[in-house]
Amino acid sequence: MADRRRRRKRKRARTAGCLCALAVLTGAGAMAAYALPWAQAELGGMLKKIAGKAVEETVNAVSERGADFPELTVTVEEVEGDFYYQQLSEAEQTVYRELLQGVQDMEECVLLHAGRDDQPAKVYEYLLYDRSELFWCDGSSRMTVYDSYTEFYPGYTCTADIRDQRQAEIDAAVEACIGGADAGAPEYDRIKYVFEYIVNTVDYDEDAPDNQNIYSALVGKRSVCAGYSRAAQYLLGKLGIETIYVVGTVEEQGAHAWNIVNCDGKYYQMDVTFADPVFYSAESGEMLPENVINYDYLCCTDSEIAVDHVQSSETAYPVCDQEDLNYYRMNGMYYDSFDPQILLSDMNQSIYAGEKMYVCKFSDSSVYGQARDTVINDLFPKAAQNLAGAYGLERVKYTYIEDEKHCRMTVFWNYE
Repeated sequence: MADRRRRRKRKRARTAGCLCALAVLTGAGAMAAYALPWAQAELGGMLKKIAGKAVEETVNAVSERGADFPELTVTVEEVEGDFYYQQLSEAEQTVYRELLQGVQDMEECVLLHAGRDDQPAKVYEYLLYDRSELFWCDGSSRMTVYDSYTEFYPGYTCTADIRDQRQAEIDAAVEACIGGADAGAPEYDRIKYVFEYIVNTVDYDEDAPDNQNIYSALVGKRSVCAGYSRAAQYLLGKLGIETIYVVGTVEEQGAHAWNIVNCDGKYYQMDVTFADPVFYSAESGEMLPENVINYDYLCCTDSEIAVDHVQSSETAYPVCDQEDLNYYRMNGMYYDSFDPQILLSDMNQSIYAGEKMYVCKFSDSSVYGQARDTVINDLFPKAAQNLAGAYGLERVKYTYIEDEKHCRMTVFWNYE
């Protein structure tokens, strides 16, 4: 775990998404590239590398031929609770069910009721956002598009036999996690448990294999934001918590994925990746204690996550405007105003209790601005003197982090 704490955040954590609109072999053996309107809008008609080749998307006519659709056995009841499924039209929902049935059976070709004017690649992307259990789907696809239907070829990360082996490993990992949770605990406690479990067991690693799916996080214990977020979605689903996979961007880093959770009928933002201590940075450059978690991203509001996250405008995500589950507020670390005596008293209490750190989270930038210099230059040194006296130390060393964006300061006490 120590190596993990020394790693610094990398520039970009890639999120999962479909490689869209690939030209495939058609009736007379001609190659044709078909660009979906949605793909053109999102990707700007760029050249994309597919199967190792750069293919420029164009629109060509494809001759229609007969399609023998299999019976659709995935029912509406099985998927009607899926968040992204609910964002689709009735026709797209049928395609969603067809895709789900096809990839569950690991079909090489899935016949879809989607023609030239439809967006099966978008529907597939939505399916993978909803269904974190589809770890064997790599997100890529190629398709032959006809006027009234599409032959859809999903990309898979493994064979069916290997999928079954990996599923058994995932089941064992889930059991290890869920075994430590109280299934009857309040929903917030279950959410917090999974939040902390993932942070404490998964290493952030862009080079991790299969890092866009739950296998990387739950079994490999190394992943990026897609793996973190899908693992949270999967584990919380096992604990009966509605969890949405959110896509968007992060300032100066690009594409990113996180979650929205439903706790007692109210929605909250949650980013497990950014809770990882490798995203902490001490002002002094000193090593920080292990197992430190950034709780700014646990059950927070839209405005709090918007400090450094921008969620996709393509989807109407639930509004997250409740502050009642703010971790710092719930644990006496939240300050609506600046009172030096109150802060010093709270710091001293953390020292007398032998706590390794003290956090003060301020309600807004104005209060933070009032407090910052006094806390750093006066209150931290005074509290350190109290620590020396309480524990009979000749000298005291402490390390602090200040996070102006999130209006928070954290100090780590050294008791040796």
